[in-house]
Amino acid sequence: MNITIDGRSIDVDEGITILEACRAEGIEVPTLCFLETLEPANACRLCVVEVEGSVALVPACSRKVSEGMVVKTHSERVLHSRRMVIEFLAATTDISLLDVEWHGADPGRLPIEQRTTSPKVDNGLYVRDLDRCVLCYRCVDVCGEQAQNTFAISVAGRGSGAAIATEFGVALPDSACVFCGNCVAVCPTGALIPFTEFQMRAGGIWDEERQEVTRTVCAFCGVGCNLDLHVQDGVIVKVTSPLDHDITSGNLCIKGRFGFQHVET
Repeated sequence: MNITIDGRSIDVDEGITILEACRAEGIEVPTLCFLETLEPANACRLCVVEVEGSVALVPACSRKVSEGMVVKTHSERVLHSRRMVIEFLAATTDISLLDVEWHGADPGRLPIEQRTTSPKVDNGLYVRDLDRCVLCYRCVDVCGEQAQNTFAISVAGRGSGAAIATEFGVALPDSACVFCGNCVAVCPTGALIPFTEFQMRAGGIWDEERQEVTRTVCAFCGVGCNLDLHVQDGVIVKVTSPLDHDITSGNLCIKGRFGFQHVET
């Protein structure tokens, strides 16, 4: 079918989303809650675009293309919406670790105070810093039926009091969490962060420019999960898995993600 994006006539496959069509043409549409391996949550509204004939802006991550569709990705209406989303996020949440274009946003003009709670350190594998959470739902989705099927976390509370929590707010070791760390892997803001990275950032020694990434195969079992070892100064500081791997889709178990200390002994 044929659609028009920013005045450009494009032939696309039926059934793809506006975001997929834009990325195929090299047209930048910012996203926050969207992740290729999860179903669109439509939570952040940062990817909204203007579609001719639609009263409201539509999320590019989930809206499917249709014949003759006319899309504007950088109209003033779209840019104004993105600025407002970023301003509200930055005014209430610490998004300093989030790599996002500001689009001229000015969070300082909003009389809203950021949350100031202490990071929750209740285990030796990862830390929960809810001041950085933007409620993108990625962690909830990957912990639930879309990947892990553990259902250890969900959104608790309403409005400004909403937060990601375990059942009854118990500590992670007392919850259903199996410490696979897949929630950590999909978190875009650093609200969930590996304990090693948390310590290194606190000490001012975390430096991604000095890190090398080496891909290998996990040796703990025969499944064949691929691991990306993030190494700084000759020491493994974090383990991830590629999203496009046909076995893991970015997911790992506790051994693959956190069981690397024996390499240093």
